[in-house]
Amino acid sequence: MLKAILILPCNILITIPAIILYFCEPTMIKPAFSITYVLMLLFFASGLILMIWTMRLFATVGHGSPAPWNPINKLITTGPYACVRNPMLSGVFLFLLGEAILFQSWELSLYWLIFVVINAFYFPLSEEKALLKRYGKDYETYKNNVPRFIPRITAYKLSLIHI
Repeated sequence: MLKAILILPCNILITIPAIILYFCEPTMIKPAFSITYVLMLLFFASGLILMIWTMRLFATVGHGSPAPWNPINKLITTGPYACVRNPMLSGVFLFLLGEAILFQSWELSLYWLIFVVINAFYFPLSEEKALLKRYGKDYETYKNNVPRFIPRITAYKLSLIHI
């Protein structure tokens, strides 16, 4: 699990933004009470909470990680997964948006946009097909009732066909 955390989220959330910031001239927002500062904190906090919660569920319920070399062995439909199909990625989106706001960087905003668009195409074209193959009808039912990235208001309770 540590290897997956160091390679995937750390590169997406820290290494790549640091490289982008190295080659541009960011200006950090001042830590004063403003709507921008509150939004930045909200995006950071909610993104971080979602990512940590999801990692815990990967390890405890799914007995795996988000890494392709250590996939989960059980369809997770509890916690944030009851409201959104990919809370880990939703958390990453929020955290990256918080970084773009913190550094007031159009380059980080562009990175965020490109990352969102790539994943908006990648998931339905690749990952969801693999999940459908792995979990069958259970995933199909789950997919039809839980949105991909933007959470539903009420939690969905999936009755698993195969446990």
